[in-house]
Amino acid sequence: MDEIKITIIGAGVVGLALAAELSKKHDNILVLEKNEKFGMETSSRNSEVIHSGIYYRSGSLKTKLCRQGAELLYEFCGKKDIPHKRISKLIVASCPEEVIKLKLLFEQGRQNEVKEIYWYDQADVKKLEPQVKCLNAVFLPHTGIIDSHRLMEGLYQEGRNRNVMYSFHTTVNRIGPEMPGFRIGIEEDPDFSFRSRIVINSAGLFSDKIASLAGIDIDKEGYRIAFCKGSYFAYSGKPPLQRLVYPVPHEELTGLGVHATLDLNNRLRFGPDTEYVENLDYGVDGNKSGGFYEKAACIISGLRKEAFHPDTAGIRPKIKGEGFHDFIIMEEKEKGLPGLIDLVGIESPGLTACLAISRYVADMVTHLV
Repeated sequence: MDEIKITIIGAGVVGLALAAELSKKHDNILVLEKNEKFGMETSSRNSEVIHSGIYYRSGSLKTKLCRQGAELLYEFCGKKDIPHKRISKLIVASCPEEVIKLKLLFEQGRQNEVKEIYWYDQADVKKLEPQVKCLNAVFLPHTGIIDSHRLMEGLYQEGRNRNVMYSFHTTVNRIGPEMPGFRIGIEEDPDFSFRSRIVINSAGLFSDKIASLAGIDIDKEGYRIAFCKGSYFAYSGKPPLQRLVYPVPHEELTGLGVHATLDLNNRLRFGPDTEYVENLDYGVDGNKSGGFYEKAACIISGLRKEAFHPDTAGIRPKIKGEGFHDFIIMEEKEKGLPGLIDLVGIESPGLTACLAISRYVADMVTHLV
């Protein structure tokens, strides 16, 4: 294995989607993953929601690829028999100040050409969800949930069926230009290296580190990642809801707020919150249960405080800095690294957008080979 045509670093849902898509037209593709199997970080620790595209700035990659990705995901799940459900979602405003913000979000959703979006008053909401407390809400019937593990398994098998090579327990620690292409070294075998014509950095939480290995100044380019942890609490007993219920999102979209999600087994969870951490720590602090209950009780009546139990946590690869940050999907020719494609800051709606991202990157690859 001295020369590879396309190397993908990272086997999260986006890396798996890239391999599946690129293998339709290309051979000699290698996926490198430092963990023992695919999807062990952000891709398997999230709300498993198929988003509509309402939250993100008009014209952004997040909006475009989320909207396209949702349609592709529903189509793919139908063809591959991957469990999913169009469960719908309410985004609710509980006070006059939030109503103002929600109206702005509604108008942004219309500008973003979100498929099916409705403005509801309190009476409309009560017909759908009697336990939800709000003044107004945005109703999104196209929002869904998905079994992300089955999705990743389906993408992995699709790549394998088209002879994609996957190497787990493989940590990249060297990337050096060797035109045309790059020489890649791995931590597990210091004496081994290989050349790759194209390198796609889809390393999620460590995508900034991979970009830095290739010679990019991640602070100058705005690529540095912060670990943003989100904890979830499960709710025991019969769920008082039939669909997803979200509060008005945080300013500058630093988070979507503690929201109620149902999985395909009708299990109710609340979360995630937002906490910046230095290391990958997936423990959930049980002392947070009271705060989760209070936030959830602001939008849902009849909840029992003692029914909140620590569940799981995920960590999102947020780009450091204030304000809104779009996906970074960049072919680095202008930085003197032709053939390197960086994907940085692929947080939510990365799961929803994974198939659209794979097509977007595949178009870039066609101009490199």
